[in-house]
Amino acid sequence: GSHDTMTYCLDKSSAVSGNESKLVKFLNKCLPCIVHPIIMKWSTTQVLTVTEQLEAGVRYLDFRIAHKANDPSMNLYFVHMVYTTVTVQDILWEILRWLETHPQEVVIIACRNFDGLTKRLHNHLVACIKEIFQCKLCPRNVSMRSFFPHFLKIHHNKTNLHSTAWKRELNLTVISVELWDSSRDNCHPLSCLKYLMCHFLIFFSGKFFVAGINLTENLRYILIHPFGSLKKMTLQSLPCLKIWIKQQYPGPKKKCINIIAGDFIGNNDFVKDVIELNTKI
Repeated sequence: GSHDTMTYCLDKSSAVSGNESKLVKFLNKCLPCIVHPIIMKWSTTQVLTVTEQLEAGVRYLDFRIAHKANDPSMNLYFVHMVYTTVTVQDILWEILRWLETHPQEVVIIACRNFDGLTKRLHNHLVACIKEIFQCKLCPRNVSMRSFFPHFLKIHHNKTNLHSTAWKRELNLTVISVELWDSSRDNCHPLSCLKYLMCHFLIFFSGKFFVAGINLTENLRYILIHPFGSLKKMTLQSLPCLKIWIKQQYPGPKKKCINIIAGDFIGNNDFVKDVIELNTKI
């Protein structure tokens, strides 16, 4: 899996997301020439396009969906502090084109955040998914243990907005558990791994675990490392995370794992190491 899949195309001229803190908005407004480049460095988690990620072996896409404030159109974008240059609809078409050339593959899309989405916009998103993927959507009542080829699975993350429509229209349920709490401020891989191991005690029968090994920074860390970036922090931690990945076991049993999502998945042997876990089954 790729954490914050769409951050490779963040818009350098974009306003800060309405969901960000007042302090970040204030600093960006007062010192945009200084603050905005810093925001970009610490918001970018991927450099490969979505097609390149799929080609590399990624099968779990983490989509943070939003509607821009004061935008009269129905266009939906991806967001991670700032908005992307591409729309959600364009990327869904891109995924469809990839699926059509890879009919034996299954892709799981995690849709979350929904910043600024009204009920009307939420309906629009559901309609777009149905219109674009049509018969490639995973049919209702298909067991997660017996996926058929040709189908794409959509995971709808917990939200109070319009959740019944997702279940009614697309049979969407919460099928993954984010073991890494991205709201926590952890800049060290050992903190991340300790958190993951503590939460392996929780087992959800028949559902996917998503272990996010992405590191998160706080404002203090950024101020101490003015010339740093999320990419630099991540690459320094990869050797430690690589050891942990190789120690995992896939499957439905307790303490097993079946999705590992990370940042900058094109670097190191992250995808290769995760896929090779299947040889343990």
